[in-house]
Amino acid sequence: MRYCKRCLYPENHPLNITFDEEGVCSGCRVHEEKDSLDWKPRGEKLKKILTAYKNLSGTNYDCIIPVSGARDSYFIVHTVKNVYGMNPLLVTYNKQYNTAEGIRNLANLRIRFDCDIMTLTVNPETVKKITRATVRKMGSIYWHCLAGQTVYPVQVAVKFKIPLIIWGAQQGVDQVGMFSHLDEVEMTRKYRKEHDLMGYEAEDLIDDFDGINENDITQFKYPDDKELERVGIRGIYLNNYIRWDSRAQHEKMINEFEYKTGEQSRTFDRYNDVDCFIYSDVHDYIKYIKHGYGKVTDHATREIRLRRMTREQGTKLVKEFCNKPVRHLELFLKWLGITENSFHYLIDQHRNHQFWHRNENWEWELKEDLLKQMEVQGDQQIALSQIETYSPFKLTGKGESTDREEQYILIGKGYKY
Repeated sequence: MRYCKRCLYPENHPLNITFDEEGVCSGCRVHEEKDSLDWKPRGEKLKKILTAYKNLSGTNYDCIIPVSGARDSYFIVHTVKNVYGMNPLLVTYNKQYNTAEGIRNLANLRIRFDCDIMTLTVNPETVKKITRATVRKMGSIYWHCLAGQTVYPVQVAVKFKIPLIIWGAQQGVDQVGMFSHLDEVEMTRKYRKEHDLMGYEAEDLIDDFDGINENDITQFKYPDDKELERVGIRGIYLNNYIRWDSRAQHEKMINEFEYKTGEQSRTFDRYNDVDCFIYSDVHDYIKYIKHGYGKVTDHATREIRLRRMTREQGTKLVKEFCNKPVRHLELFLKWLGITENSFHYLIDQHRNHQFWHRNENWEWELKEDLLKQMEVQGDQQIALSQIETYSPFKLTGKGESTDREEQYILIGKGYKY
């Protein structure tokens, strides 16, 4: 397996990655723009875009912001509302893998920023049916989350005639350098299907075997092109106009707006996915089986590129976390209604045989030491110099929840303030 000589990404990144003659990946090269671009005029360009969409009559919202109880939601809302003076409608899709921290963060977000919010909670039995199908078809327990959180904002935008949707970071830019920041790529149906949804639109899930019909996928269907054109729907990414630094942004939100963080099963990043009990847990375990690396590699690569961590430090953290056991498999399986044996059988159909094989005891094991390959392929000659000393991510208190720990939470009762 070939790895980038500067960061920790392998050549089989699912978003596609390329290497130059020095062995540096396309993601690292595009990331260099964060230090070479003049971000002031880019911020001014963003201001012009936003100003053009302000609803001067006050009869409608200026834009839509998709949010959750984690990731960069606080920073996006703060930037759009407090910095640029827009009046956003917040829109959230209930992932149904909720944590107490995520429920608290989402409630606090609405209160602190004084915004209206719309939430979609799909019938849990429908979500379970779809999830059983996506596990079988593509080895994903997270498809419905990706589909829901990328389609519900568009559906709301069409329904209420709010043309502008503001997203955070474009993953193809930030991870693999699929585009330059200067390309100013925008949200499209095509990118969503090919990358976010692993090639499956909602309509592709209709199947007698899985018992999924047209009614089951209604909430996940993307509006047709005529509807999008009629309203003039446009989805922009803030990271094309603002120098994106997820850790720094989160720490600003922790200090100013009491964003809550939490320990994660299989990564050192305590900020990004605290709203979802399976994301850095069962979902990440599946990612490791399919691609030979997990979220800890994503997070270490980001910190290396932002010059807060050396490649050696990143490698050490990957070794520490990549084989950590999952904590919430029992809770997930109880929710989904399948046995552990059935789960492993289905997931093993998607196990990448480029990396895995059965040993003499019929146990799965890696064919080769991927961690060793990752470690030895670094090159000090092209490494980035650190501008900060790495320190652990902050762990805040949770607040006093009225929801029970380690229980499935569909809709949280809330927090005592």
